[in-house]
Amino acid sequence: MTVSPREVNQKILGYVSLTFLGYLTIGLSLATLPIFIHQTLGFNTIIAGLVISVQYIATFLLRGYAGKIVDTKGPKISVLRSMLFFALSGLLLLLVFLFRSQPLLSLGLLLITRLFTGIGEGLVGASPINWALMELGDEHAAKAISFNGIASYGALAIGAPLGVLLVDHINYEALALLTSAIGLLGYFYCRAKTPYQVAGKKAEKVSFRRVLLLVAPFGICLALGGLGFGSISTFMTLYYEHFNWENGAACLTLFGVFFILTRLIFNKVIDQYGGLKVALVSLFVETVGLTVIAVAIDPLWTLLGAALTGFGFSLVFPALGVEAIKRVDQSQQGSALAAYGLFIDISLGITGPLIGFVANNRGMTAIYPFSTMMVCIGFAVVGNLLYQKKRELTP
Repeated sequence: MTVSPREVNQKILGYVSLTFLGYLTIGLSLATLPIFIHQTLGFNTIIAGLVISVQYIATFLLRGYAGKIVDTKGPKISVLRSMLFFALSGLLLLLVFLFRSQPLLSLGLLLITRLFTGIGEGLVGASPINWALMELGDEHAAKAISFNGIASYGALAIGAPLGVLLVDHINYEALALLTSAIGLLGYFYCRAKTPYQVAGKKAEKVSFRRVLLLVAPFGICLALGGLGFGSISTFMTLYYEHFNWENGAACLTLFGVFFILTRLIFNKVIDQYGGLKVALVSLFVETVGLTVIAVAIDPLWTLLGAALTGFGFSLVFPALGVEAIKRVDQSQQGSALAAYGLFIDISLGITGPLIGFVANNRGMTAIYPFSTMMVCIGFAVVGNLLYQKKRELTP
């Protein structure tokens, strides 16, 4: 049975809406927790950073497990479990806020909360993408990955300011209750969906380590491209302060706008030209954008550079992701996407300390030349992968 493009879009949106709900629970506390830890509980910024990072460590460790669940039991179970962890994290967050008069107890509860949030993120991860591919087929992989990225980034962009508004105009407890309510909404919405039956598909058992090695060439390029994004999201406001410029947050907004628009407008180019070609052009544009930031002499040029960087980085993840899942059997796609996703986790995890080290030793003005160089290396590696692929296809 042929499925119309409109039906394909509707089905994919039905699955990635689960990603949106999951990441909305994450986004709600994104901008409020560091301030809560530092100002309300009275701990220093190092402690605040360590507590926040617990989530990303948990997500990193859960990726492989989530991929195996998807491949053996189906994505529905993985998503259901993730939503329960998000709902529980909201209840724990409520306790964190209720016990804020006892800083050590509140901080301990917050560590557990971040752990639960990270587990939820690790489980939801690529599960909706796999669910869509299992129903619609691999030919829609690029669109599914692109839409999933829009859902996650969009949810974070909405959740962060919404969380700040709740705290400013109501209280912290309202934020915690909404987090739990969204997790429960996601759980019941997921329960109503038809599960994909994995049974009956006997496939060769492949270790997660083997899958990781298969997707590594594409993951490494993704990680290098991710350093450009990480340098903007983490250091742009400090960069603006260094030059005594105002409104550094505008760069983040412009980056996000161009990131989402590019995925919406150019969602068919990966199918038309192939993942490696699109990734090559994308990394080139990202390199140009970061170069513009590096040489910018006023905020307007920096805004242009941020827009170009968002435009360039937008399609890197889906373009290389499509190539990554081609390396494995269909029955291992869950593990492949989970393994591939590890590389962006690693990239964003090391960006802060790595770029911070560069800034401390070479000055703030060295941040974007360094980021440009890293993305340029990614561009060169993709170029080599494309060259090797052409050689393999040449008789």
